[in-house]
Order: sequence, then structure tokens, then C-alpha cells
Amino acid sequence: MSEFGATAGSADAPEPTPVPLLAAPVAGVPPVVDTADGVRKAADQLAAGTGPLAVDAERASGFRYSPRAYLIQLRRRDAGTVLIDPIPVAAELDPLIAVVNDLDWTLHAADQDLPGLADLGLTPMRLYDTELAGRLAGFERVGLAAMVERLLGFGLAKGHGAADWSKRPLPDAWLNYAALDVELLPELRDAIAAELSAQGKTDWAAEEFEYIRTATRSTPRTDRWRRTSQIHTLRRPRQLAVVRELWTTRDNLARNRDIAPGRILPDAAIVAAASVVPSTVDELRRLSVFGGPRQRRLSRTWLDAIERARALPTEELPPASQPFDGPPPPNRWARRNPEAADRLTAARAAMTGLSEQVRIPTENLLVPDLLRRLCWDGVRSGDLARAEAVDEYLRAGGARAWQRELVVPRLVAAFGSS
Repeated sequence: MSEFGATAGSADAPEPTPVPLLAAPVAGVPPVVDTADGVRKAADQLAAGTGPLAVDAERASGFRYSPRAYLIQLRRRDAGTVLIDPIPVAAELDPLIAVVNDLDWTLHAADQDLPGLADLGLTPMRLYDTELAGRLAGFERVGLAAMVERLLGFGLAKGHGAADWSKRPLPDAWLNYAALDVELLPELRDAIAAELSAQGKTDWAAEEFEYIRTATRSTPRTDRWRRTSQIHTLRRPRQLAVVRELWTTRDNLARNRDIAPGRILPDAAIVAAASVVPSTVDELRRLSVFGGPRQRRLSRTWLDAIERARALPTEELPPASQPFDGPPPPNRWARRNPEAADRLTAARAAMTGLSEQVRIPTENLLVPDLLRRLCWDGVRSGDLARAEAVDEYLRAGGARAWQRELVVPRLVAAFGSS
């Protein structure tokens, strides 16, 4: 039993209402550490604690280009909570690194914060992700506040997650919110771990946590400009070339200034310019957004990008659709590969049945793209009846051992009946 009276709840238990609101940390909001001496003291404080380290970080998504952490929250039993501003002490974190990198970390939605923390030299020896644990336990709502309410019986004061955390000084209300994000993480870990143990999923979760901890950063997607909102309204390759040039120019400006691209030029403005392809500054400024005072200063920059697209020879224009190395969209399978379409239908039905049986979302049982590739041509039709062949294909695609143990027999049986 913790100081908060935490107990694990059943995956089928109703959410308790009403619940007491935890509006502020029990011991108050600690001062923000922003000096080298403060980092050393924080490291000593955490070293004197016990058990896993609760970790969270606040970024400035939507405001800044980089995924860097602008505030780090750390908590450990018998040590309390530490808030660190990494901006002024980024080069002074060695004492903290020496302590925390050897600890077992607890995070909620770890994949969001690990990259920014790793950039500062902060990496866990072991990892526990309470959000992922909630998914594996079959919880429909796995946000931090929802899980704290369900398993610990407390409501959390929220409201600043989407704030501009690069702002200085940070408002007191934001710091209160940030401290609450780790206030109950140790208790939440205990509660969800008990739930997973009761469901026999502890080992499955351990494999998933280790996979996240050791995952290499994905290579940035090529043709990221094709994700521009409303680009589907454009049909001509020349228009797509304008989108590509404007997107690339904006991205370079955003990276150099560390500003979110949408704050430099919204996607809607890019598509508007590509739809008409203006040839003069005056034509450009007659378009919505480009005529505003902020954009007028960059008129020549934007027009130069458009002119580069206009000058491209036909053979260098982007294709109408994005090149893809995988199978086509499933709605085209019936015509192009009827046997694969049948396999996918059977496989999806098998995965749905398995998901209901073990109470884990299908996407956590197997990455949907990997399943589609398997059904399309990953293993030749003659081998789909062999469990060894399917298992090897999924292993090579990154599926963990617990996933393969569950899904391979179901898929082989499904392929045999399709």
C-alpha cells in the first residue's frame, strides 16, 4: 500500500466516480533546477532514493521544430520530485547522467520522450511504460489521467500538455502540472504491474518495454512533403512540384529557426499557391496568407521556390502518387491478387478473434503493415502453411517472441482455410 492507498483494479472494473482531485503535489512543487550546482544536488537527492525512477519530459510540439525536452521531471521514492530546466544546463548533466542512467525508468508513453532525453545523454538501463502496459492489460483508455483515476482513484489536474514549454519563465501553473505528471507514476506502475501479473502478461510486457528501450530511431520518411494537408486536391505534377519546393523551403527555415513549420507557413497556403502557381510577387500576395505582413517579408523566398518548380523539366516532376515498396492498398487486392485478398480477410478475422481472447488490441499483437506484407507476398503461398516460415518472416519484420507465439498458429490455420 502506498502513501496514496493505491490498489490494482480489474480490467473489467467500472471507473470510480466521483474521485478526489489531486490538484497539486503532496509535497508542493519543487524549485526548477537550472544551474550546475543544482544538477549535482539533484543527482545526490535522486541517488539517495529507492526503487525505479519516474521520468517525464515536456516538449514544445507545435511551437518548435526540434523534439528537444524543455523541462525534465524526475521522481523517486524517498527522494521526492526534481524539475530540471535542461536548456541552461545541457552541458552540465554528467552528475545526473551518472546516477539515473543506471536506474530502472518508468514513463508514460515512453516513445514520445525517449528521443529528446537521449539527445541530452539520458537513457535508461531498464524501462517500464505504463501507457503500453495499459494497452496490454486491455484498457480502452490509457491516458495518464484515465489510468490514475481507474487504478489509483485520483483525478489529476491537467490542462497544459500542449503549451509552449520553450517559454521562459515557466508559469507556476505549468510547473504544478508537470510535477503532477510524475507524482503518481511509481504507484501507477505498481498497480498496472499487478494487473498484468494477474492476467499472465508480465513477460509479454517486459519484451515490449525492452523493444522500445532498444529501438533505433527510424529513418526519416522520404517524400515527407506528400503529407501536406489537402495535397490530394492537386492533380498535376507541376502543382506537386510547387508543393515540394515550398515545403522544402519552409522546412529549412523552420529547422534553422527552430520553429514549427506550420507557424512559418500553413499547409493551406502551400496548397493554395500550388493550385494557381503565381508568377509574380503581386500574384502571390493576392493569395490568402501570403498578403499578410508576416509573409510579405518572405515573398521573394516563396516566389523563388515556385519558380524553381516552374523551371523543372517534365522528367524531373514528381509522380502523381508516392512510390511505395509494399503492397497496394487493400481495397485493390481483390482485383490484383485475389488469393492475397482472401488471405488478408482470413488473417484479419483470426487476429480479431485472438485480440478478443487475450484482450490486447490487434495492432499490439502485430503491426498491421507487417501482416499485410505477409499476406501479399512475404512468404510464398506454398510456405504459408509452414509455421516455421511464417515465424521467421515475422521475426525478420520485428515481431517479438511473445507475439509470434500467439499469432503464428492462428495465421497458419487461417491461411489453410482461406
